[in-house]
Amino acid sequence: MIRSLDARSGMDAVVSALERSPEAVPPDIHRTVDAILAAVRARGDAALREYTARLDGFSSATAAELALTPADFEAAERDLPPDVRAALEYAADRIERYHAAAMPKSWRMTDEHGSVLGQEIRPLDRIGVYVPGGRAAYPSTVLMTVIPARVAGVREIVLVTPPGPGGRIEPVVLAAARIAGVTEGYRIGGAQAIAALAYGTATIRRVDKIVGPGNVYVALAKSRVFGEVGIDMVAGPSEVVVVADATADPDWIAADMLAQAEHDPMARALLVTDAAELLPRVAAALERQLATLPRRAIAEQALEANGALVRVANLDEAVALANRLAPEHLELLVAVPAALLPRVKHAGAVFMGRHTPEVVGDYVAGPNHVLPTAGTARFASPLSTEDFVKRSSVIEYSPSGLRAAAPHLDTLTRVEGLAGHGSAAAVRLAGDGGKSE
Repeated sequence: MIRSLDARSGMDAVVSALERSPEAVPPDIHRTVDAILAAVRARGDAALREYTARLDGFSSATAAELALTPADFEAAERDLPPDVRAALEYAADRIERYHAAAMPKSWRMTDEHGSVLGQEIRPLDRIGVYVPGGRAAYPSTVLMTVIPARVAGVREIVLVTPPGPGGRIEPVVLAAARIAGVTEGYRIGGAQAIAALAYGTATIRRVDKIVGPGNVYVALAKSRVFGEVGIDMVAGPSEVVVVADATADPDWIAADMLAQAEHDPMARALLVTDAAELLPRVAAALERQLATLPRRAIAEQALEANGALVRVANLDEAVALANRLAPEHLELLVAVPAALLPRVKHAGAVFMGRHTPEVVGDYVAGPNHVLPTAGTARFASPLSTEDFVKRSSVIEYSPSGLRAAAPHLDTLTRVEGLAGHGSAAAVRLAGDGGKSE
């Protein structure tokens, strides 16, 4: 069912065996997304209503019926079961504390001439959050995308999510939105929701940035509108690499692998270990736990297509392989995880030690669960408050600072053939009459 690979004879062969060619998106999906974006851009609310009726089965008499009202949010929060409220508030508090600590700050420095240099941090004005819906509810995604934006100071946070029958949105999603700080919301999904956020309609004002996961139509639409608005990332299937030594419990490893495999048939779950005896024990644990897993069919497909049990010579090799794969989630299920962490170069999130299953990161730990996938952790980072702010450089030169820079400015503007640039500095020095401060 799940492959066993041996990296001791060569890591390149294992990396090649684990490679997945980018999933080809059928041309008709590209054409559909392009048509939806063009229609919403040209016809606004009318196109939104048509696509929502056709694709989601919710027909609205007016565009205003697409909007979620304050009463919708209030009713959902009021009817929330106490244990669900407690769980959401627990997670929200931890997410807020973590992201507040990570918030970038404005700063200044003064050089030897008294010139002041620095950076100003400003929040985005308006952002859109896409939350998948329809057949499932994802309140954790609401918390993870909305709370960092609110912590960053974004004043307008717009929720869009696909409606179910009759325009119904799962109450737990609306309750999470109210707890997190959403300021408005709409019963729209798919590429049409991305178009409305990017271009604006008579009912929905355009946003500055769109964040949140979605299906292939949403992902393609986000990639198309990038440039008109910002986006967080184009996320792929979920993935975990578990690095384990002989001290690790095979049942725990299997449970962590299945927690990823049950997401999607394209999900990836890998064990990398230097303990040969662990491989058959984990394979057996996977079989036992699969037997009672409600999403068994999905998990089995994922393990067969994208799972593997990989043996390496030592833990240094294990980390080297993990760096080659640059996974979304990396678990260091070893006796001394702190010894390996300095060698980890590429991972969206690192889970340290026996009592840190990846699932705590999905829900309640605090760091964001919107993470780079498909090897993009080589250059990308988790969603954070940094994604909801802009940085502006601040430069304030003193007269002596400008005089000190003048000969270098003269040389560089001459080299680049931009005499007007040089004159902009020279005219100030001439007008200053050579005076000091």
